[in-house]
Amino acid sequence: MDRSTNLDIEELKMTREQYILATQQNNLPRTENAQLYPVGIYGWRKRCLYFFVLLLLVTMIVNLAMTIWILKVMNFTVDSPLVLQSDRNVTVNARNHMGQLTGQLTIGADAVEAQCKRFEVRASEDGRVLFSADEDEITIGAEKLKVTGTEGAVFGHSVETPHIRAEPSQDLRLESPTRSLIMEAPRGVQVSAAAGDFKATCRKELHLQSTEGEIFLNAETIKLGNLPTGSFSSSSPSSSSSRQTVYELCVCPNGKLYLSPAGVGSTCQSSSNICLWS
Repeated sequence: MDRSTNLDIEELKMTREQYILATQQNNLPRTENAQLYPVGIYGWRKRCLYFFVLLLLVTMIVNLAMTIWILKVMNFTVDSPLVLQSDRNVTVNARNHMGQLTGQLTIGADAVEAQCKRFEVRASEDGRVLFSADEDEITIGAEKLKVTGTEGAVFGHSVETPHIRAEPSQDLRLESPTRSLIMEAPRGVQVSAAAGDFKATCRKELHLQSTEGEIFLNAETIKLGNLPTGSFSSSSPSSSSSRQTVYELCVCPNGKLYLSPAGVGSTCQSSSNICLWS
């Protein structure tokens, strides 16, 4: 009996739940005839959106046209170099990470100015320094320095170089138009002409002086031109100035040279008129 009673109670529960579900379904509103609301942008909002899109498109076209015009005017091409033009000058500045000016290059109508700690010009092939300048010195690393001006190069102070050489088939000339030309060396000065003459010309006096050594002249023939001829009196009847062809080289006490007619003995006299009047 207890078992049948439990079954009846469970059937009643199931019937009650089915009834509740059926009642809830009947009470739900039907959506077949419900009103539909459209979703989107309409009216003045839609017109404003189209206006802003059109304005953005026009701005993009104008920017593209300006960019193309700038590239054409400035000659920005792959093959041609970069060209910067200005009515006054072109200035390029270099700054560090703190914004401080470290270098400046200014190209103007009258001059090109560079302000930096060190200025260098390097070769494009091997990168060696051709020209460098800083506060202490200027270095020229080119194989040849050529000055083509008519006045040459003017240096206010000394110039140090181990070698001075003229161009092939050209003369080398050292000249001081208004002052003296001095060549000094503690270990000697050597002047040689391997295939030509060596000439020393002056207006007044030419001095050859050796304080501790000697003056050595070594040649097959040594000529001393325009030497004065001193007078010499001799009692020999065979002496005749018209037939005199051999002379003796004499030296006065003051070092002056003169010629004296050669005789059997020496004809040099310290009391010669050449020595007395020199």
